Amino acid sequence: MIRQLAIICGCLAAGEFIIWLTGIPLPSSIVGMIILTLSLKLGIVKLEWVQNVSEVLVSNIGFFFVPPGVAVMLYFDVIKAEFWPIVTATVVSTILVLAVTGWVHQLFGKKDFENKPENKA
Repeated sequence: MIRQLAIICGCLAAGEFIIWLTGIPLPSSIVGMIILTLSLKLGIVKLEWVQNVSEVLVSNIGFFFVPPGVAVMLYFDVIKAEFWPIVTATVVSTILVLAVTGWVHQLFGKKDFENKPENKA
């Protein structure tokens, strides 16, 4: 269990280091997740090495949303003052994400369908 946690924390630390070194405007946790994903895909890290800790973290994910949820309460005055721009941005971005996701799925799904041997005439 300690080894599993060390691998996950090591990827997070590597993400922190890369952000510090390069100054890329990305959250270090995202870079750390990319490092972990690439390590898993390339076979550097085996799934069994991180699976148990990952399952514990995912099963308790709601707990990790409590601090940001409480922090939002500090900004109620800002949210109240900018309510409609926030709602508009949220709705527009949600629609755009849905549309682009559907378009990409259709684009790549069609190619996958055409490339299957049973679908060729």
